[in-house]
Amino acid sequence: MEGNVNTLPHCLSIDVLIDVFNVKEEALNNTLSRIGVKLTHLRKKKGYSSHEDFAYDHDLPRVQYWRIEKGKANVTIRSLCKLLTIHELSVEEFFYQMYKEYKENKKA
Repeated sequence: MEGNVNTLPHCLSIDVLIDVFNVKEEALNNTLSRIGVKLTHLRKKKGYSSHEDFAYDHDLPRVQYWRIEKGKANVTIRSLCKLLTIHELSVEEFFYQMYKEYKENKKA
């Protein structure tokens, strides 16, 4: 059984694998959504009520930026770094802020 990649261990069924995938997919979607909410907050903090105006002023693809804010795009590190540069944040600062906000909201 060890050398055969087409054989699943007896304890793993397709249903279990699907459940594991769904949990991971849900966690990813939740993370992308939280990133989008944070980016929306940062945009509004800069005085932009419209994602379109922000994207236009910063030479970003409007639809792609909207998808990132809505948590619908699998944002790349490169894209995230470009956005964070606009907000004068490092990746570490961005995720630390997200972590702090998550902890604060969890307490409430």
